[in-house]
Amino acid sequence: MNMTLKGALAFTVVSLLMPCLLLCLQAGCTTRPPTASELQRLQGYWEGDGAAGKCSITITGNSLHFYVRTDFWFETTFALPTGTDPQQLHATIKDSSPPTNGIGQVVFAIFKIEDGALTLAVDDTSDEPPKTFDSASSHYVLKQVQPQKRNTEPPNTK
Repeated sequence: MNMTLKGALAFTVVSLLMPCLLLCLQAGCTTRPPTASELQRLQGYWEGDGAAGKCSITITGNSLHFYVRTDFWFETTFALPTGTDPQQLHATIKDSSPPTNGIGQVVFAIFKIEDGALTLAVDDTSDEPPKTFDSASSHYVLKQVQPQKRNTEPPNTK
């Protein structure tokens, strides 16, 4: 990933945090932990492509791990605000690589699951979540798959 994309992602996280939080509070929007039925649809391991290139997302409970490569990943917890259409996901950064001052910041996304694909969208050019998927500046489309275990054993040769 080039420095421009890293900078854009960091800028997005920083620039979206305060204005979106204030807008949400002003609008009376409530954010809560996801319910069991909402979480069930998201659980598992997802692989696909998006603004950061080939990536994966692992969702366990209300934890979301976004992974591009060993030096570019984010650990978050997330909440789903009530009454949003499209459905929003607010992810709070708990850890990342490289370590950044983004810890504690919130990334706002919209998402949908259709035909076995999870689509996430963020708007890098706005101070609020995208209104539609078409208006978002960054998209991620992922399919749910079984995670591949890395083989650490040497090949068996005779």
